[in-house]
Amino acid sequence: MTDAPAAPSRPQWIVLSALVLAAALTRLLPNPPNFSPIEATALFAGAWLASRWLAMAVPLAAMLVSDAVIGFHSGMPVVYGAMAAIALAAHLGLRGRVSVGRVALFGVGGALFFFIVTNFAVWLRSGMYSMSWEGLVACYVAAIPFFHNQLAGVAVYSAVLFGAWALIARRWPTVAGARAA
Repeated sequence: MTDAPAAPSRPQWIVLSALVLAAALTRLLPNPPNFSPIEATALFAGAWLASRWLAMAVPLAAMLVSDAVIGFHSGMPVVYGAMAAIALAAHLGLRGRVSVGRVALFGVGGALFFFIVTNFAVWLRSGMYSMSWEGLVACYVAAIPFFHNQLAGVAVYSAVLFGAWALIARRWPTVAGARAA
């Protein structure tokens, strides 16, 4: 995979945003628990949107659209904050340096970050676990089966998003020839 030049283009912005929105809307389909496009959309937006603010805002807006259908929950601030952090990390680390290996590395790192942060919040706020080291460990251990699906989701959706963009860039170079605003 290659990086695109820095000049923004409206068609590219539209295509990139449509890919992120389409991926986020797959949350509405029946999926295994935690098999989700959320980390992959944050990675993709971070890698390809030139503005770090848009790189964070586009996947968050896509999540908000799907959450409006699925339902809102008390953990949204933590989930959205983790997504924004993943998009920012991807913006800083992938922008201009997109490759299969780097996307895989950032995907695993993003999934681990998301797992650690969101499950810490579950331990802290849910009341399901004792407020002790043992309770924290129990929370993370109980979440491990979901982490497998999370890694699979990151891998599948990253392959789809970054692969689709590579195909679009090959097929329509004028659309893909510039980084979005």
